Amino acid sequence: MDSIFEATRQYERWMRLCMPIVESALREKHNEMRDDVFSFLRATYYRWAQLFPVVCADLSHGPTILAVGDLHVGSFGTWRDSEGRLCWGVDDFDQSHPLPYANDLVRLAASVRLVADDGSIELRFRKACDTILEGYECTLRDGPRPIVLAENETDLEKLGFEALKSPPDFWETLLGKPAIPGRELSRGARVALEQTLPARGLDYKVVRRQAGLGSLGQPRYVAIAAWQGGCVAREAKAYLPSMEAYRHGRRHDRTCYYEKAIRTASRAPDPYQLVTGKWIIRRLSPDSNPIELADLPDERDDEVLLYAMAQEVANVHLAAREARSRILRDLQRRPRGWLRAAAKQMAKVTKHDWKEYASG
Repeated sequence: MDSIFEATRQYERWMRLCMPIVESALREKHNEMRDDVFSFLRATYYRWAQLFPVVCADLSHGPTILAVGDLHVGSFGTWRDSEGRLCWGVDDFDQSHPLPYANDLVRLAASVRLVADDGSIELRFRKACDTILEGYECTLRDGPRPIVLAENETDLEKLGFEALKSPPDFWETLLGKPAIPGRELSRGARVALEQTLPARGLDYKVVRRQAGLGSLGQPRYVAIAAWQGGCVAREAKAYLPSMEAYRHGRRHDRTCYYEKAIRTASRAPDPYQLVTGKWIIRRLSPDSNPIELADLPDERDDEVLLYAMAQEVANVHLAAREARSRILRDLQRRPRGWLRAAAKQMAKVTKHDWKEYASG
C-alpha cells in the first residue's frame, strides 16, 4: 500500500481535479495533521477508507447501510429542529455512503482509543467498546431514540450539556471577518445561499470561513444578513464526491448521500441543512454547532456520553429498516471483543501513519 505521503498527494490531486482548492487552508490542514493523532484521524478519512477493507477484511463484508463514514467522537453537535427544539446528534455527513455498518462503529471506537491517551475520555477501553455495542444494539432492537435535549433533563446533566453556553462572541467573530469581493463567489454558490435565506432581496455580506479538519481546503462561504431584529447566516461548502468515489476512481460520480442521510435518519433533522447544486448549505447560529469533547465539563459521565453516541449511530443506520435483522444476526455471530480488537488495530495503523507523517 502507498505510504501516507503518497496517499495524501494522490488524494489532494484528486481534490484539485474536482474543485478549486483553498491552498492556504490545505496548508493549515497539513500543520494540524502533525499536531496530534486524533487531529490526524479527523483529517485523513481518505486513508481510513483505504485501510479499513484491508485491516478489517472480515468486517468489510458485513451488512451494508447508509453510513456516516467519517465518524468520530467529534462528529456530534446541536441544532434546532422545525419545532425549535434543541437536538443533539451526528452533524457531519460529508462522507455518508453505503458502507458496512461496522465501519462507523469501529471508527467511533478507534477515535475513543486515540483520545484516551490524552485523558479526554476517562473510561477503560474495554468498557468503552462494550458501551458502544450495548447502545447500538439496544437501539436497533427497541427502535430509534432521537435525542432532544430539552426532553431528557436527566441524561442532559450526565452528558454535561447543561453546562454548555452559547458562544458569547459568535456574531461578533463572524461579522468581524472581511467581506470577499463579489467576483470570488461563483454563481452556483450565490444562488444556493440566496435560496436558503429567510427572505428574498436581503442585503448580505459574504465572508470566507474555515472549520473542521477533513474538509479544510474545500471552499466555504458564509452569507450574513440582518433580518427582523437580528443576524442570520447561511454557510455554503463545496461538495466533494465521497471517499468511495475517490477510492474507486470515479471522479465524475456526483452522487450525494448527504441530504438523504439527514432526512432518513430516525430523528428530527435540521431543516436548514441541505444540498443545493454542488453546495452543502447549513444554518450557522450559536445553537447550531459541533460540540467537541474539550467543550464539555470534566464532571460528566463518559459512559452515558458514549452510549448516546452509539444510540445516535443506530438512529442513522435505522434508515435501512430492512437491514436491522441482518445487522443483529451479524452482531450475534461476532466473537466477544470483536469491536475492541478491530478498533485497536485501526488505531494502531492510524498512529503509525501519524508518526511517520509528523516526522516527515
